[in-house]
Amino acid sequence: QVQLVESGGGLVQPGGSLRLSCAASEGTLDYDAIGWFRQAPGKEPEGVSCIDNSDGSTYYADSVKGRFTISRDNLKNTVYLQMNSLKPEDTAIYYCATDTSITRLLDTSGLGGNWGQGTQVTVSS
Repeated sequence: QVQLVESGGGLVQPGGSLRLSCAASEGTLDYDAIGWFRQAPGKEPEGVSCIDNSDGSTYYADSVKGRFTISRDNLKNTVYLQMNSLKPEDTAIYYCATDTSITRLLDTSGLGGNWGQGTQVTVSS
């Protein structure tokens, strides 16, 4: 089973940027879809962005469209989430997950296949 390790979280001021990384522990990221999710205290997990491995199609939550970008580096077995123009409401634990399709990722909040432990993102002045 592939292990996913997130990094890149931290404290940033509103309007700032962060780039999250999700690295696979072994081999290539051999999956059908990978996505980023977040969970704020007291709230349900939310699908942030996903990418389909076969056709490169992407999904973005309305709340992050135009601000976040998902990408992958196959040579480094890593998927990234570039987050710009961050807002306090983006504060959450962000985790990455893989599954057989973007639909399944979103239906299960990323908890139906492989998922990582997450990294904390705090947006505050």
